[in-house]
Amino acid sequence: MMSKPVFYKLMLLLHIIGTVMYVGGILSHIVIANVLDQTDLDALVNTAIYKEQSAFILIVPGIAIKTISGLILLTKYKKKPVWLKVKLGLAVFLLVNAIVFLTPMMPELTELAKESRALGELTPQYHAKEHVEKLVGMSNALPLLLVLILGVMKPKRAK
Repeated sequence: MMSKPVFYKLMLLLHIIGTVMYVGGILSHIVIANVLDQTDLDALVNTAIYKEQSAFILIVPGIAIKTISGLILLTKYKKKPVWLKVKLGLAVFLLVNAIVFLTPMMPELTELAKESRALGELTPQYHAKEHVEKLVGMSNALPLLLVLILGVMKPKRAK
């Protein structure tokens, strides 16, 4: 059987891996959307396909690993400090945002990009869905930054 300290170190490692996958997936979405020519409809479709696939390969598994390992690490604290409660609330927001809003939008955006390509121009439906995706994505920026800061700084760490 694994000792508690080794188990918690393993959970911390998984937590870091999950964070890297989640944040890396998000950052790759930002980069690819700004690197590829969004007026080229083939590039637009390829961007949508990449974003959809990376959401299911990096972002969702990353946030799942981060959440599960984080909940296990949470058991180390007998009394939950305020900073940890804030971090948990923000993490729940990010989880709901990813699973309920952003991930389901990816296949829709891919299909709308393909429809636009077939028509030879960006459709109003694509523009509308892309706008919503950007707003939801931007709403993650501050909570994600705060989760990362609180996870590293751990103000007045209490166990």
